[in-house]
Amino acid sequence: MFKKILIANRGEIACRVIKTAKKMGIETVAIYSDADKHALHVAMADEAVHIGPPPANQSYIVIDKVMEAIRLTGAEAVHPGYGFLSENAKFAEALEAVGVAFIGPPKGAIEAMGDKITSKKIAQEANVSTVPGYMGLIEDAEEAVKISNEIGYPVMIKASAGGGGKGMRIAWSDDEAREGFQSSKNEAASSFGDDRIFIEKFVTQPRHIEIQVLCDGHGNGVYLGERECSIQRRNQKVVEEAPSPFLDEDTRKAMGEQAVALAKAVGYASAGTVEFIVDGDKNFYFLEMNTRLQVEHPVTELITGVDLVEQMIRVANGDKLSITQDDVTLTGWAIENRLYAEDPYRGFLPSIGRLTRYRPPQETAAGPLLTNGKWQGDAPSGETAVRNDTGVFEGGEISMYYDPMIAKLCTWAPTRAEAIEAMRVALDSFEVEGIGHNLPFLAAVMDHPKFISGDITTAFIAEEYPDGFVGVTLEPTALARIAATAAAMYRVAEIRRTRVSGRMDNHERVIGTEWVVSLQGTEFPVHIDADRQGATVTFDDGTSMRVASDWTPGDQLAVFDIDGTPLVLKVDKITNGFRIRSRGADLKVYVRTPRAHELALLMPEKTPLDTSKMLLCPMPGLVMKINVEEGDEVQEGQPLCTIEAMKMENILRAEKQAKVTKINAGPGDSLAVDEVIMEFE
Repeated sequence: MFKKILIANRGEIACRVIKTAKKMGIETVAIYSDADKHALHVAMADEAVHIGPPPANQSYIVIDKVMEAIRLTGAEAVHPGYGFLSENAKFAEALEAVGVAFIGPPKGAIEAMGDKITSKKIAQEANVSTVPGYMGLIEDAEEAVKISNEIGYPVMIKASAGGGGKGMRIAWSDDEAREGFQSSKNEAASSFGDDRIFIEKFVTQPRHIEIQVLCDGHGNGVYLGERECSIQRRNQKVVEEAPSPFLDEDTRKAMGEQAVALAKAVGYASAGTVEFIVDGDKNFYFLEMNTRLQVEHPVTELITGVDLVEQMIRVANGDKLSITQDDVTLTGWAIENRLYAEDPYRGFLPSIGRLTRYRPPQETAAGPLLTNGKWQGDAPSGETAVRNDTGVFEGGEISMYYDPMIAKLCTWAPTRAEAIEAMRVALDSFEVEGIGHNLPFLAAVMDHPKFISGDITTAFIAEEYPDGFVGVTLEPTALARIAATAAAMYRVAEIRRTRVSGRMDNHERVIGTEWVVSLQGTEFPVHIDADRQGATVTFDDGTSMRVASDWTPGDQLAVFDIDGTPLVLKVDKITNGFRIRSRGADLKVYVRTPRAHELALLMPEKTPLDTSKMLLCPMPGLVMKINVEEGDEVQEGQPLCTIEAMKMENILRAEKQAKVTKINAGPGDSLAVDEVIMEFE
């Protein structure tokens, strides 16, 4: 077995590989750019080598620099993670030339399957059902428009060397095809150093379901079930689960066998993923093959008990697979939510900055369910597991140079409903401050009726949140539960305040029992009867709730028991109440005496600043292009400028007809969030 491996990656996937390597007794080498000098993966590795400036095309994807790090450290093998050089045949070839093992598939398989155009041709030759499209190279935007018309709108414009949602656009018209072609080409060149583009039919109402395959160099191969990856935004996965709530056993078997056959046809050896589009009638079409470890691999590991990273290392070492298809059993249900550094209230645009608070929920293993890496028997009802794959830490910086994903939160349970409930609690328990993040949106998805029923397609986010995410409006029962906890917390805080002030020795006498709790436009007059074990909160309709908790003032995470049911809240103190976040809702909750409540109703509301005549930068980023000049008349929907952040191009458009009176920024300028780009009259 290898004694030392280098991880040619960063962030959570580098940390993930290091964990398995340590478990196997293998030393690890990290590489890092200037921006990652203090990164978690650098601290976890046994050695670390600096490889250049922050931009990936000057550090992480420069083959010569990675090869030099290998030479300096004497690493015997390289795990590429995902992205960067993971599907770069030239990198695999360079490793082979110096006798260093590539912990991934052979160079020929990378070339055949890693290139989406070539892979689709091979699939067609192997009689695999594929989505209609144009597999040749496309020279310019006008040719893209012509091809799109021949295929028929809508079409998907994709980077041949793409992945992770980069270089992908959906076009419904000629104008969108022209614009999408150029943006995809630019993103592909920036992210992958390869700007080749192809176009295929966009299947409406599709599900994105992928099969995990595992092959060795001795002709053996298995499939480890499927992952449902239909909840996507900008073609980038957000929520994944295994197995799919849609597939039946016959379809799963057919897809799995086809995936393994395709892998064997190209001499595949390692972990890989065959992606399919599946329609409402369970017809499936080959989409692409990812010749690397997938971001969402943890959900497969949780339902199979197979450590995919360990298997990749063993296969690269020349070992035979230790499992056959008959050994593969899918047990329970696993869900993964991707935590992104992005602001869901600003169209999910990237966010950067310092993590002033980063407290993931405690990880828990399913204990007796695993023996020697394999599931043993049925899972006991009610037992759950929590896993968080991350590459950041409290106090660390989220950089503008890399992908915005900072963690993958996973839960496992015997049933899908239990896994969803475990995820709800885990999301509510996840504390992140200092940057914009998508935790509220993820919580909203977990409570969405369509997700709960499993009735989802890749259009889920576009259809259910057509105007973007504006927060969660809680239903009356949930509001009442939060009102009860807020009243109980306020009483505890008042007791603390009274003790500190020393106003009276018998502080209980100065704490009232009648309060009015105001939240989300609703008022709850309540009466509190407290004892040493908790408090009984009675509403004006006569109903009551028993509230118990060990919360103390200052705690930012509060865990309550409400009539035997758990409730987790994120809590911050504000004047006369709390800021409370729960189940995707962000609430200002005021707790006042009845008289103070009457007076508060007389207070005027603060008028927000009018920014309707300004174009504000919605995220920290770099100005790539200004499309207009001062004095121009612009129409609704017209492109105004392009901002690049975290490897994604974002086109900002006019919201209405207006005249440009002033432009405050130009190409090459770095802007902060809410900085004024241009003004209108």
